[in-house]
Amino acid sequence: MPKPTLLKRFLIWKYKHISEKNFTFILSGLVGLLAGLAAVTLRNVTFYIEFLFELLRSLTTNQWYFVLPTIGLLFVYWLVKYVTKKPISHAIPSILHKLSRRSGIIERSKIYIPLIAAPLTVGFGGSVGLLGPAIASGSAISSNLGRLFHVNQKTRTLLIGCAAAGAISSIFKSPIAAIIFAIEVFSLDLTFASLLPLLIASVSSVLTSYFFLGDDLLFDFKSSDKFIINDTLFYVVLGIGTGIASIYFTKMYFFILKQFEVFRTAFQKLLVGGLAIGVMLYFIPPLYGEGFGFINNLLAGNHLKALGTTPFDAYTDQIWIVIALLIGITVFKAIAMTTTFAAGGVGGIFIPTMVMGSALGNVMAKIINQLGFNVSETNFTLIGMAGLIAGVLHAPLTAMFLIAEISGGYELFIPLMIAVSVSFIIKKNAIDFTIYTKELAQKGQLLTHDKDQSVLTLMNLGNIVETNFVTLKPEMTLGEMLHNGVSKSARNIFPVTNADKILVGIIMLDDVRSIMFDQTLYNTTTVSDLMYNPPEIINFDKDNMKVVMDKFQDSSAWNLPVTKDNVYMGFVSKSKLLTAYRRQLINFTKN
Repeated sequence: MPKPTLLKRFLIWKYKHISEKNFTFILSGLVGLLAGLAAVTLRNVTFYIEFLFELLRSLTTNQWYFVLPTIGLLFVYWLVKYVTKKPISHAIPSILHKLSRRSGIIERSKIYIPLIAAPLTVGFGGSVGLLGPAIASGSAISSNLGRLFHVNQKTRTLLIGCAAAGAISSIFKSPIAAIIFAIEVFSLDLTFASLLPLLIASVSSVLTSYFFLGDDLLFDFKSSDKFIINDTLFYVVLGIGTGIASIYFTKMYFFILKQFEVFRTAFQKLLVGGLAIGVMLYFIPPLYGEGFGFINNLLAGNHLKALGTTPFDAYTDQIWIVIALLIGITVFKAIAMTTTFAAGGVGGIFIPTMVMGSALGNVMAKIINQLGFNVSETNFTLIGMAGLIAGVLHAPLTAMFLIAEISGGYELFIPLMIAVSVSFIIKKNAIDFTIYTKELAQKGQLLTHDKDQSVLTLMNLGNIVETNFVTLKPEMTLGEMLHNGVSKSARNIFPVTNADKILVGIIMLDDVRSIMFDQTLYNTTTVSDLMYNPPEIINFDKDNMKVVMDKFQDSSAWNLPVTKDNVYMGFVSKSKLLTAYRRQLINFTKN
């Protein structure tokens, strides 16, 4: 008998000595550590690439902006063509799809591919963020750890949430916002069973960040301007502005992606997108890379340094020219970000959202001050970021706690609540989905905090299709049907298919019971005379479980046929559907 492997011996020991709950706590700490390491690696690699090009640009002029994005995208193109062999999907939507349709199983290659592709994209000027790739890498790590230690689907989902929390906690050093992000975006239940692992992962990750990066912060800033009650109306206006900007951001994202569909090859998209990004960077340098330097300079009150060297430097002593340039950043950040994605770049949308929000908030404060009032530009810059995060990502609590943590306190919580709630309401009423969720929501495959919807999403139609039915042909006589069908079947329903296996009707045993012993009809009556159309047909490729449930409810049927490309597959019975639903609900809700 072969000797058990070390892993198998460990799993046996773990089963005897460590409860599943405690082992989940241990794994969450490990996931936080590894997600933190992935985020630190991603950040440092990108920083060194940007540092080299910063030296290059300091010795030359802005002309380098025209070619750098194309070079970076070309490296990513080669990575996709010769290593991954398939396009690199957008991080968060891909993870949400894995959670709802793949039981949280993520390929091992997703661990290292984002750590290579994202620095090449961002370091060479792609106008995207690193948070998405950090979450993607951490999630792949957590998924494969879960598979290695044979945890169930619910625990694997929780560990992926821990990885997301760890990535945010490591990058922003904001552990509370990190936990809330995982709950809001990944629709995790806010229970002790999920909250404690998220807390452990978040703390583990932020400690990892402190260990490798020390006290280095992305936002080296402490808020000193307090909330003034007289500014309340202005914060409502800021919320309205960020809500409208969130709608623009989302619609522009899908519009540009649609425009790039006219190009037939990835290489064509690369060339057009790279050139377009280069032109935007030449005229608006703050669009380069993530944009944390731009945000920090605005928070420090140095808008000239934030704008960098532009063709309009001779006019930046005029405040309205500065306002116009900041409006340009507000408008073009979404365009530059989406163009980077459409051209094949790899990155995230979270940080570009913050950049756009900071520019919009600062612009609105400058305009208000020019009209004779006196508001804090720093506060508006911070709250503008929160408004965009709440609107674009539908994550209002994450927005509030993230800005509160990076600003060093909760002095701005009231204006944050005002602007965030207004922005979220406006965007949610205009567009019910986000960039993360649109495709899954349209397919009915999105996990939400609605338990009933989530249970239906997690159910697999293929697992409940029954195939032990005897099929009949339309030309069969009643005698043939009884001899070759009824006598050989334990079911009381019979699908009728043609020569191409296309479903053309069904027959219920009850429908022929009154004539089945009348031998005078055996040779004169055919199946086509007796069959009828089913009350509903389930389309295997298009119908999600909610649609299946609705079809059963509307038709009052106990069995419905399933087809794929019009070809008969089998039947789904209401009893088996409800049994599967009950089992999934118990598994989903148990602690």
